[in-house]
Amino acid sequence: MSNDDPMQAMQTWVQAGQNMFQSFVQAVAAQQSGMTKEAEGTAPPAGVLPGTWMPEASAAAELQREWLERHAELWKSMLGRKAGESVPFSGDKRFEHSAWGESPVFDYLRQAYAVNADYVRRVAESAPVPEGKAKERLRFVARQIADAMAPSNFAATNPEFIQAALATNGESIRKGLQNLIADMEKGRISMTDESAFEVGRNLAVTPGAVVFENELIQLIQYSPLTEQVAKRPLLMVPPCINKFYIMDLQPENSLVRYAVSQGNTVFLVSWRNPKADLAHLTWDDYLEKGPLTALRVTREITGEETINALGFCVGGTMLSSALAVARARGDDKVASLTLLTTLLDFSDTGEIGLFVDEASVAAREATIGKGGLLRAQELASTFSALRANDLIWQYVVGNYLKGNTPAAFDLLFWNADSTNLPGPFAAWYLRHLYLENELRVPGKLDMCGVKADLSRVDMPAFVYCSREDHIVPWKSGFLSRGILGGDATFVLGASGHIAGVINPAAKNKRSHWVNESRTTNPEEWFDTAQEVKGSWWPVWANWLAGHSGGQVPARGRLGSDTHPAGEPAPGRYVKEQA
Repeated sequence: MSNDDPMQAMQTWVQAGQNMFQSFVQAVAAQQSGMTKEAEGTAPPAGVLPGTWMPEASAAAELQREWLERHAELWKSMLGRKAGESVPFSGDKRFEHSAWGESPVFDYLRQAYAVNADYVRRVAESAPVPEGKAKERLRFVARQIADAMAPSNFAATNPEFIQAALATNGESIRKGLQNLIADMEKGRISMTDESAFEVGRNLAVTPGAVVFENELIQLIQYSPLTEQVAKRPLLMVPPCINKFYIMDLQPENSLVRYAVSQGNTVFLVSWRNPKADLAHLTWDDYLEKGPLTALRVTREITGEETINALGFCVGGTMLSSALAVARARGDDKVASLTLLTTLLDFSDTGEIGLFVDEASVAAREATIGKGGLLRAQELASTFSALRANDLIWQYVVGNYLKGNTPAAFDLLFWNADSTNLPGPFAAWYLRHLYLENELRVPGKLDMCGVKADLSRVDMPAFVYCSREDHIVPWKSGFLSRGILGGDATFVLGASGHIAGVINPAAKNKRSHWVNESRTTNPEEWFDTAQEVKGSWWPVWANWLAGHSGGQVPARGRLGSDTHPAGEPAPGRYVKEQA
């Protein structure tokens, strides 16, 4: 191959990418802003505030000029590169392998891609779309297309693929195709070595038993690990959009086991993975058959008048709603409430909210709103798209181009163990919470035959959020302090939605922020907060101990005469596949 051939190939790739990026982003911008050809260059498009509109032609011309200048500089630097010179590259782990810097062709591809990706971002920013959900959606889609076009994602433009193929005499290609076929049969990308884990064998192994079940939940009671326990039991309500064992992975990173080891009698809701026979269930059904039933049975088994309760993510939203229903019915039997990465105010739902608008919700209501399932694979794909480079393209490259088997990782095994949702439940949740944000308004929503008012949920609360959470933005979770009626302690942890929560005290990683300020303003709270190294779990354990109701000897058996212990934990519901 002559020296001119790779140069021409690079020029063609760069120009094609630039043209595609420009056409795509301009088309999305036009659609989002309601722009028409007649409006271009004369007046602001529909929905665009005066003063924020930039004529598309002049903006595009300026961006084009700057793009050409950057590529000219890049081309000049490449032509001046010395033979055998290796160029380092930092800031993007996709291109940090030495193979990218050892070849002028591949070094040029990665640097040209960086220029093009920045061009996409700037086109999206300059598009005549007002700030708000439409603008955020444009930014999101622009990032998705830029991520997808990375040269690392394609065999012909990834030197690591070529190195692996040469080093293995083509075996990596065979394994990559084998991995691709296997994943096509599963209908999803493999993110971990799934043969390394099994629920009940090395995941969800905290000892306990199922002490109650109905068509929707199994209630698990865990065996004590201390001679003395808190008088008040602790009920945990995990999210129904995932399996509960995110809270009980392996013994060293199990929040359930930690709570038991701190002297709590722990009960936990294990949600059914709904199939067609449960596709009719509504939000009210989930509250009645889920947390409201679990609260009642926990009290019946232990004989305690009051208990403590914890909700995680959507489980926290459902638990808070159930407590509002209970209060409206005259039931005030919960002494303290813990909410982990939970939304009660849905005014800012982060990037997940970009998938929710009137058209999409109406479509759900028309198709599955009266019965049907929101499939697990659709939910999983949506969440993966929020972090496409980490949860999609990393595995496309590793599994299919390099022929690798992903490493064993319990959290990613859980992430792939998806659940369905009943259509009526999902449609109601999307309409009234994500779209219309009605839960925060006292008395606005009818739930289980009563008007729900979260301000009547006035027991002491511990509210935890994660600083880098892309599903529940921490400032939105913080707003729960001003919605709940009681005194709320807030703690902010480092990392994201899952890794921030599952941060074992024994490993003492990361950090968290604490502040005794009673402010309901998140920025004001953070400005005066103190950063503390290590896990937030001990902070919560100490807080919960203050609501224990005293100490009693550990209960001698699981269950009771009316609710006898049945199958051992983790039960069969959690093992059902979507």
